[in-house]
Amino acid sequence: MDRRYEILQAATKSFSLFGYKATTIEQVAKIANVGKGTIYTFFSNKEELFREVVLHLINEMKYETDQLIDHNASFMQNAHTALVKMLHFREQHMLFAKLIEEEKALRTPEVQQMLLKIEAEIISYVSMRIRNGITKDEIIDCNPEHVAYLLFKSYLAFIVDWQLTHHEPLKEQEILTLFSKTIFRGLAKKK
Repeated sequence: MDRRYEILQAATKSFSLFGYKATTIEQVAKIANVGKGTIYTFFSNKEELFREVVLHLINEMKYETDQLIDHNASFMQNAHTALVKMLHFREQHMLFAKLIEEEKALRTPEVQQMLLKIEAEIISYVSMRIRNGITKDEIIDCNPEHVAYLLFKSYLAFIVDWQLTHHEPLKEQEILTLFSKTIFRGLAKKK
């Protein structure tokens, strides 16, 4: 049994439920079913634990997406597959949604820094994939960073913001169809 991993999972759950500011080491210990001292053998403080949770989330998302990329498939097919995978991560994205909510309400500096780090990592990753699509002559020549930012913000808007102003979250297929008929179609190179 990997105690460090269990602690990270418990911390992810606590940060997702209560946010950064309201999460305590005691809560994480209780969720992980370990003593507070056990947490301190792996992490020196809440800030370090938080950083590790966020880095773990970013790395897991990258790894999962990399496993799905088919180098023989088109950019559009891979983009569609990656978006489906991201939609399946919806539950884990609740941590991200909670952090956004906390940042808006409390302006917690640690949360602001982590949100910027998450955004930068995701945009960098998507930009790299877009550059590959441009190199393969599958998508229009564009600024990869700008398009990655657009994709990231659009995705967040439909996963996080939509629920704040509408009664039900959008279904996976609705989001996929919307992206396929708009953003992805606009990126496709006309042959």
